[in-house]
Amino acid sequence: MLAVEHLVVDRGGRRVLEDVSLTVERGEVVAVRGPSGCGKSSLLAAIAGLVPVTAGHVRIDGRDVTPVPTDQRSVGLVFQDGQLFPHRDVAGNIAYGLERRRVPRGERRRRVAELLELVGLGGLERRRVHTLSGGEARRVALARSLAPRPAVLLLDEPLTGLDPELHDRLASDIRRILGADATTALWVTHDAAEASAIADRVLHMTPSGRLGDATSVREAAATETHDLRRRVLRVGTRTSDVVLEGDESALHLVAERDGVIVAVSSWFTRSHPSRPGCDGRQLRTMASSPEARGSGAASTLLSSGLERAVAGGADHVWARARSTALGFYLRHGFVTVGDEYVDEGTGLPHVDIVVDL
Repeated sequence: MLAVEHLVVDRGGRRVLEDVSLTVERGEVVAVRGPSGCGKSSLLAAIAGLVPVTAGHVRIDGRDVTPVPTDQRSVGLVFQDGQLFPHRDVAGNIAYGLERRRVPRGERRRRVAELLELVGLGGLERRRVHTLSGGEARRVALARSLAPRPAVLLLDEPLTGLDPELHDRLASDIRRILGADATTALWVTHDAAEASAIADRVLHMTPSGRLGDATSVREAAATETHDLRRRVLRVGTRTSDVVLEGDESALHLVAERDGVIVAVSSWFTRSHPSRPGCDGRQLRTMASSPEARGSGAASTLLSSGLERAVAGGADHVWARARSTALGFYLRHGFVTVGDEYVDEGTGLPHVDIVVDL
């Protein structure tokens, strides 16, 4: 239903998308993950025709829409803040796209009623939008985008800013709604757990504006992490030992691409020495295969581990990071604790890092 072919986008004299290609099958939901500023929103804007394309093509249902205006592309858009029309009530917001297409009034009313039931807001058609809760407003925005039955729905971090409980409930509801309406959708998010819960496939966008392969994260046994840890973590050190004390009780996460493990991590229930009495998790290892470095696999794995720590009630995560990897962790919200020291086992310089959850 959607094909993006070798897309290049320049904005403000800077290249924000570099040779991006992807496909979304009819009725499929695909998530694009990546850090802030990597070009995720620019990708949606280019597909929708909101920004000019430097090179490449966008095809929807086999039709090249690259030169076609936004309102003729059959795309629906859901933004981070919903962007509801304050002068229209709920029904008026949902019906907006149908009015633009001059759909007869009776058909508009039926479609609005159908969507209100679908998103769980039956009976609220006359409510003013300023009286809606955050979750209700997001549902109205979704219904408004679905109303004209777009060929492709584009969602730009639509759950940002919601409290965790509402976020998780609405993510589940929206996945059900998209499935019930057989919607083809491209969903942009920075949240690994959200992407996994929503999408049939997850793609990762790198900071340079390139789209990487799909990455999935799963829990694994210690034996599955051993080989990659041995090959990666002990290069240049004076020991080949990669068996960690307590491995059997740790949470091991692996990132896979096409069934191949490309990154591993091990997480222990253990507080930092400076946080006695707290509920902490220690990240003991983080290793990526050389061919996966720079592709976002480690970021996906770290995000997934942090989310599991939050779900388990932890209030902080800490690690003893090699100095060469310190920048990676600082970019993900960690701060240093104490001075640099040399690890006795490896002979390499390390520093303790902590992130509060």
